[in-house]
Formats: sequence, C-alpha cells, structure tokens
Amino acid sequence: MNGKTATMEGKNGGNHAVDPSADPSADPSATPNAGVRSILGVDVSVLTRDQAVDRVRRALSGLGTTHFAFLNAHGANTACDRPDYRDVLSRFCVLSDGIGVDIGSKLLYGSPFPDNLNGTDFVPHMLASLEGPLTVGLLGAEAGIAERAARAFAHNAPQHSYRVIGDGYFDERRELQALMALEDDPVDILLVALGNPAQEFWIAQNCNNGRAKTAFGVGALFDFMAGHVERAPAFFIRMRCEWVYRLWLEPGRMWRRYVVGNPLFLMRILRQRLTGWPNRG
Repeated sequence: MNGKTATMEGKNGGNHAVDPSADPSADPSATPNAGVRSILGVDVSVLTRDQAVDRVRRALSGLGTTHFAFLNAHGANTACDRPDYRDVLSRFCVLSDGIGVDIGSKLLYGSPFPDNLNGTDFVPHMLASLEGPLTVGLLGAEAGIAERAARAFAHNAPQHSYRVIGDGYFDERRELQALMALEDDPVDILLVALGNPAQEFWIAQNCNNGRAKTAFGVGALFDFMAGHVERAPAFFIRMRCEWVYRLWLEPGRMWRRYVVGNPLFLMRILRQRLTGWPNRG
C-alpha cells in the first residue's frame, strides 16, 4: 500500500477485546465443519458462506470487538515472512480466500475449505444477508473511491446506513480525526481498505474500545465496488483463476505476487506437510 498509513504496519498490541464467538473452537455445536486449519501458521476458520455470515451475526450481538481477515496465498506468504503479522492474525477470525488456500488445505488436510470466502464477494453478500439497520463505516482507498463504494453498497444492501470515515492516505492528524469520529459515533461494521498487511495492523491497533463491533480488512474491495478497478470476466471468476486476469491487467505490479509468490506458497505448503513447519510459539 502507498501513502502514510504504511507506517502503521509496525504497530500491534493495544487493548484488543475479541468476542468469544470469533473463536471457531469455542462453538463446537455450530456446525460439523467448525474448527480451524493451519495454513503456513495461520489458523483459518472452516466455514461455509452461510456459517460465516452467522459468525458475523453473533459477533454483532456479542460483547467486545471481533476482527475479521481474509487469507489468500499472498497473505499466507506475508504471514510466513513476518511473525508480527502472523501474531496479529492469531487474534482475528480468518476466512479462506481463493484457490491457493484451497489447494493448501487439500494437500494438508485432504479437502478444500467449504467455500471460497474472498472479501470481494463475501462482504456484499454478508451485508445483504444481515438484518438491518446497521451502521457500516468505510475507511481507505484513494480520495472519492470510498464514497462511490458506499453508494454501491447502499444499492446492494439498502437496509443499512453507510458512512465514509476517510480515505487511506491520512497523516497523524487526519488519523486522529477518524478515530475521534469513531469514538463519538461508533459503527457496527468497519470496512478497512488499506492494503495487506497494513489494514490488519491498523485494525488490531485501533478497532477496539467500542469504536466498532466488527472490523474487516477488505483490500481492494472499494476499488471493485466503485468500478475504479475492473473485475475479471465471469469465466475467470467461475474457473477460480481471477488472479490470472489481474496479472494480465497489471503485470508490473502483480508479477512478483503471482509468478514468484504462488510457487513459493506451494513449496511452503509441501514443507509444512512434510515437517509441520512453521510452528507457532
């Protein structure tokens, strides 16, 4: 991610209260698929799409603040390289995102995750499925993008109200203003689009103390919702190779993530299968 928010990546800790319902192991009766699978040291919840919506619903009605993240192959590689990021994700409810983690799950556990819960598709579905009215805050992306994304969300799920907290290029003064706005008028759901892993560090540091009931790191979701970045054609989405289209659109920016990152991810999965690496703790 570009912009001054990148300096937030080094911050973690703080007073972080996690709703017990965000712990998959704490709800054994919810579903026969309840539990987690470790993908390169990150515990990913084993949930269908409807079960994930129910997890959010319980978090909204529970105590404390629940943080959600989406893990794809790139995020798993990042967590593997950065123990501080892996530690932050250990305090999130992590959802499976993309074919890469499905392949990893198949190799490690014998089956893929029940559903592909990528944020681009899951968040709009979640908002449409949740009973309203809820207050949804948007933080991140370039100036003006969040406003356009909010209008698209409102068209998709009109039972909720949407409030833009700020773009993703804030300095300390504007960040303080955003935090004060959340303290004065908390939201039920905060969507944070600062890029991975900066958004998860920011959520862990700042999305507590009553500022939001739930917070999601959503990456490029606002860009897609606003029409600022073109989504892959239906064929690529259906074949679960949307990353190929993104690589074709932005080879200069994406080649390292996919051409280098995807084989690296698979090598690391095989290493985990053979040796149990990486071990946490």
